[in-house]
Amino acid sequence: MVLAPSIKVVLGSIAFAIFWVLAVFPAVPFMPIGRTAGSLLGGMLMVLFQVLTPDQAFESIDLPILGLLFGTMVVSVYLERADMFKYLGKLLSWKSQGSKDLLCRICLISAISSAFFTNDTSCVVLTEFVLKIARQQNLPPHPFLLALASSANIGSAATPIGNPQNLVIAVQSRIPFGQFLFGIASAMLVGICVNALILLCMFWKLLSVQKDEEEPPMEVTPEEDVNSHRFSPATMSHLTSQNSHEFNAHLDAMSIHSSPSVNGHTDNYILRNRIGGSVDNEILRDENVSKDGTDSGSLQKKDERLVSRVSSTYGFISANSNLGLEEIDQKSAKWKIILWKIGVYAITVGMLVSFLVGLNMSWTAITAALALVILDFKDARPCLEKVSYSLLVFFCGMFVTVEGFNKTGLPSAVWDFMEPYAKIDRVSGVAILAIVIVVLSNLASNVPTVLLLGGRVAAAAASISPEKEKKAWLILAWVSTVAGNLSLLGSAANLIVCEQARRAQNFGYNLTFWAHLKFGVPSTIIVTAIGLTLIRA
Repeated sequence: MVLAPSIKVVLGSIAFAIFWVLAVFPAVPFMPIGRTAGSLLGGMLMVLFQVLTPDQAFESIDLPILGLLFGTMVVSVYLERADMFKYLGKLLSWKSQGSKDLLCRICLISAISSAFFTNDTSCVVLTEFVLKIARQQNLPPHPFLLALASSANIGSAATPIGNPQNLVIAVQSRIPFGQFLFGIASAMLVGICVNALILLCMFWKLLSVQKDEEEPPMEVTPEEDVNSHRFSPATMSHLTSQNSHEFNAHLDAMSIHSSPSVNGHTDNYILRNRIGGSVDNEILRDENVSKDGTDSGSLQKKDERLVSRVSSTYGFISANSNLGLEEIDQKSAKWKIILWKIGVYAITVGMLVSFLVGLNMSWTAITAALALVILDFKDARPCLEKVSYSLLVFFCGMFVTVEGFNKTGLPSAVWDFMEPYAKIDRVSGVAILAIVIVVLSNLASNVPTVLLLGGRVAAAAASISPEKEKKAWLILAWVSTVAGNLSLLGSAANLIVCEQARRAQNFGYNLTFWAHLKFGVPSTIIVTAIGLTLIRA
């Protein structure tokens, strides 16, 4: 591609530089407006500087990628509501065999959850679980946080929905979900094992040392099981005013149908049989006296006690009836929640199966999201508000900014210089391409790197063979994702773990840039190199 006029090259480069600075350093002192506003500013400058026309700017926004991103975020919100990640957190400590076993579990669970529910979501919900378990077992959180973040990045490389750059690659390359997964799965699995081995080697002594002062295990307050709670009859013996009126009406109705005794009083045997209660020996004795007509005072006293006994018995029956209804309602609500969770999991599995059979990923994700909204059968606003709309806006601005930078011709000129040395049909070419991707992913972030290099790398590989084109896309997905482990700023997942750990109440831990870099450099180099040999077209 020929370079644009000098004025457009200069102005387009300035707009892209502003976007890059704000994307990499969102809190830069001279303009602390953040990544999202920075991407919009970059896109607006591309139009303002006439590097792009307004129509070209709108056309550069990739709606299928935004649809897929939105759909997967909504599904993740409902999965979190359905306690999917809570169950994954419980797996971390279930029958744990010690610190080294826990580290390996974190690597595996983080990788698998990130592959199917995005790395950012997994890091958000699993960080606090990791901190709690480390505190419970009196272990240093540093290696476990590194395991969580690095494994999330490695695992997310395996699927198109694992991270944003893979979404871009899947849509642009049109590689089916199943082929994408099987092409990188072996590299991901071996990469997770190698990453865990590196962590064990680096922190073996730290994980083997037991602190002198052990902290008591965290107490988890169980949810109140109202179905198993037993009410004492003594607490239910007093009638409310409503129950009193009901009792009087009930008693009057029974009196109408009862047969009178010889002295005009209600037959207490019939009344006693109607309420199903037993009358004590003293009342029986009084009844016998009344029938002989020998003690009218005892008869009145007996009637009062009988009424009191009926009132107490009726109140107890009424209270127990209410308790039974409450238990039925609670059991019904519990089963509704269980069935709803099963429905959420079934829809999610259906979405993944649809991906595997080759249906359109964007519309499949949106359909799954709407199916979950309908299944919930309530106002979806609280769930939809949890979607990261700022990320969607960031992508819109980034699409426009990167398209404008491409229009300057600078990326093509740089690639024309690099292309002869980055042929993927040679080992040296793959190595050089991987180095370029790693460096750019850490300088310009992985999504812009994919947008800048994707089409050019694929076109160069397509000139060799269709299989090489597909492999070029998979190499780009693998390297750009694993490159995020190089430094703390390399990926959003790293920053999420760092911020979540720092802000966690009672479990706060500060994961520093240099502490991450000491592990990130060897892990990124080794895992990337091994994975490149296992990627299959």
